[in-house]
Amino acid sequence: MKQDWKPGTLIYPLPAVMVSCGTTPEEYNIITVGWVGTLCTTPPICYISIRPERHSYEIIKRNMEFVINLTNKDLAKATDWCGIRSGKHNNKFEVMNLTPGISKVIRTPIIEESPISIECKVKEIIVLGSHHMFIADVVNIQADNKYFDPSTGQFEMQKANLIAYAHGNYYELTKHIGKFGWSVEKKKTKAKSRKKR
Repeated sequence: MKQDWKPGTLIYPLPAVMVSCGTTPEEYNIITVGWVGTLCTTPPICYISIRPERHSYEIIKRNMEFVINLTNKDLAKATDWCGIRSGKHNNKFEVMNLTPGISKVIRTPIIEESPISIECKVKEIIVLGSHHMFIADVVNIQADNKYFDPSTGQFEMQKANLIAYAHGNYYELTKHIGKFGWSVEKKKTKAKSRKKR
């Protein structure tokens, strides 16, 4: 049996990301965003949604670019802190000992400590209500070398210890239980074993 609740935002878990913005050191800022996601694969398009009263809102709107920096267990405290404190009164890079790195395509800095930094150029801003959605093209991705398998050259996402956000709480990702398509592969395996009999 289920209970009815009033409409709300309960699509969880979500990635807990730190979005860096600004094109000069004087305006560099970091905002923690929960409303973030993928909109399209080809071309790669993503979004973030931000309240207009947030300090980063005007910075992103003015420069029309930002970087989505994925976070992990080591960055959990900084992720939370950057979502609570305002960039109007704090240099978040300095206070949290984070390093502004150089983006390859845009002027906004990446966060060097992030396992993956996704450079984005805003193509449209949609006014929704409490939040405005910034729809953006993904123009470059920087991935930390230490998470690559030297023998295969593959990025090992599970080694990055990414964290997720769900209903006011941060969580480590749990153990691996399958890969995309594994349910079909099991059926194929059973079908092949039947044929052999």
